[in-house]
Amino acid sequence: MGGTRVENNQACIIGINLEKRNYEKDENSLEELSLLAETAGYNPFIKLLQRRNRVDPTYYIGYGKAKEIRQIVAENNIDTVLFDFEPSPVQIRNLERLIKCRIISRTELILNIFEKRARTKEAKLQVELATLMYALPRLRHMWPHLHRTGGGIGTRGPGEKQLEMDRRRITKRINSIKKQLLSVETHRMVIRNHRKGKNKVSLVGYTNAGKSSLLNRLSHSELFTENRLFATLDPATKQVWLGDGITALVTDTVGFIKRLPHSLIASFRATLEEVKDSDILMHVVDISSRDALDQIEAVQDVLKEISADELPVLYVFNKIDLLPRRDIKASILHRYENSVLVSAKTGEGIDELKKKLRYFFAGKNGKIDRVGTKNIKYGQKQVFESEIAI
Repeated sequence: MGGTRVENNQACIIGINLEKRNYEKDENSLEELSLLAETAGYNPFIKLLQRRNRVDPTYYIGYGKAKEIRQIVAENNIDTVLFDFEPSPVQIRNLERLIKCRIISRTELILNIFEKRARTKEAKLQVELATLMYALPRLRHMWPHLHRTGGGIGTRGPGEKQLEMDRRRITKRINSIKKQLLSVETHRMVIRNHRKGKNKVSLVGYTNAGKSSLLNRLSHSELFTENRLFATLDPATKQVWLGDGITALVTDTVGFIKRLPHSLIASFRATLEEVKDSDILMHVVDISSRDALDQIEAVQDVLKEISADELPVLYVFNKIDLLPRRDIKASILHRYENSVLVSAKTGEGIDELKKKLRYFFAGKNGKIDRVGTKNIKYGQKQVFESEIAI
C-alpha cells in the first residue's frame, strides 16, 4: 500500500447501516469519513448511506447498489470510492471489477493520512509498520489470479512463490522497523527517567478536539495546529506554569478516532507509553461536536487498550466559543463532573483549568488545599469528588 493517489480528487463516500444498528451513529460516521477524505486530499462528491439486513458476501453492499455506484462513477468521472467499513480483499477486488474504479476502505484511508502527516523519522517508521502489519495477513487474497497458475501435485506454482517472497520481504522489513523503534523506545525511557518526581500531564482526546491549540494556550508556545483531522502525530512536551510555585510537564499526544486501526495502536504503543507515565490525563473534548459522547467513548476504548484507563482524568470541554447556548451540553456535563469548560481559541476557562490542575498537584505533593475545596485524593480514578467552589 503506498500513499493515496488522487487524480481528479472526486470521491464517492459510501456507508452501510445494518439491521439493529443506530442509524444516526452511522450517519455521523459517514460524515467523519467525508472529513477524512478531505484530509487526504479528496473532494467528496456524493455521500450514500445504504440500509441492509446483512452484508453481501460477494459485493458487501450487494450487486444492485454496486451497479448504482458504477453509474454514478461513470457519469461524474469519479476514480475513487471510499467505504466506511472494511470489505475483505476479495470483496474489494469484486467491487473494483464491477464499479471500475479504485476502492479504499476506512482503515486504508486512515493509514494513508497518517503516512502523509508523518514528519519525524519515528512517526514515519510507526506508520510504515502499521501499514505493513495491515497488509501482511491480506497478501493471500491480493493475488487470487496467481493461485490457479502452474504447479502440479506436490509443487508450488508461481502464485505461491510470489506470495512467499512478498511475505518474507514484508516480515523482514517489519522486524527491521521494530528494531529501530526499540532504540527510540529506549531513548524515551531515558527521558522519562529524567522526569521522575516532576508533575506530568498528558493531553488525550479525539482527533481535532484542539489538544495542540490548548497546549499552545497553556504554555504560550506555537506548536503546529490546523483545523484538520490528525494535524499532528508527534508528541510534544511543554512546561506549564500553574501558579503558586507549581509547574507541570504537559505532553500532547496523537489524536484518536473511532475504529482506530489496531495496527496503528500497536505501532504507536511506544509513543503512547508517555500517557501511562502521567500523573493525570486531560481528556480534551470538542463540546461543539454533535458526536461528542461517542468520541469520548472512542478515546476511553483506546485508553483501555493501552492500559491507561485507571489514571485520574480531568475532562476538558473545549471550543465553548462555538456553542450558541451554554446550556446546550448540560446533559454531557452532568455525566462528567470532573470537568472544566474552556476555549483554547479565546482563552476562556484557562485560568480555571490551571487552578484545578494546581489543586490536584498540591494534593499530590502533600500540601494543604485551599479553603472551599474538598481534599483531592491523588491516584483515585475519579479526580475530584466535588467541583471546586467558585
